[in-house]
Amino acid sequence: MRFLRRSTTDPAADDSAAETAVVDSQATSKSYTPGKGKATPKRREAEGRRRGPVAAPPTSMREAMKRNKELRKANPVSKEDRKEAARVRRERMMSGDDKYLPPRDKGPVKAYVRDLVDSRRNILGLFMPLAILVFLALLVPAPAVQQYITLVCMAMLLVMAIEGFVNGRKISKLVRERFPKEPSTATRGVGWYAFVRASQIRKLRVPKPRLKAGDPIPN
Repeated sequence: MRFLRRSTTDPAADDSAAETAVVDSQATSKSYTPGKGKATPKRREAEGRRRGPVAAPPTSMREAMKRNKELRKANPVSKEDRKEAARVRRERMMSGDDKYLPPRDKGPVKAYVRDLVDSRRNILGLFMPLAILVFLALLVPAPAVQQYITLVCMAMLLVMAIEGFVNGRKISKLVRERFPKEPSTATRGVGWYAFVRASQIRKLRVPKPRLKAGDPIPN
């Protein structure tokens, strides 16, 4: 005779066994990836851990030179490679690549000023030849010739100063009209920049002129 008794099959145990079976099947599955138990670090943090702490910037020129020397020892570069890198930098700078230009020549404002100066014929371009002429005049033993050349040079310098002043004001006005949204710090000193550019011989200007005398300014 069978007495009434509680079944030995426990539903909670059955559920636990089912969950264990599911976990085991997932663990054995090839596409299953177990959790790491922590958040995945960002790429910047991971690179920072690999590279280590970033060194503080140098506080003096001597310290900067010392670090540069240590870096050269740690990563030696052949003399030919350095020459090639310098040649590439020089070519990019002469072509007007903004990335390789010194800070005083960077930016669209300075490029526009250079185009304005290079597209004109300026008397200021005779400044260096005139200085050489004055030096040679001092070597001439004739006082009359020295006096005559000195007077001519003084008159030319006066004309150059007037031309540089007028061109500087005109170029500053054109820059403000062309770049009305640029801050005043970017357009400040463009008159003097144009004066210095115009006083240089065309072939010696850095970067090289993109325009010839008489060419229109590109938009």
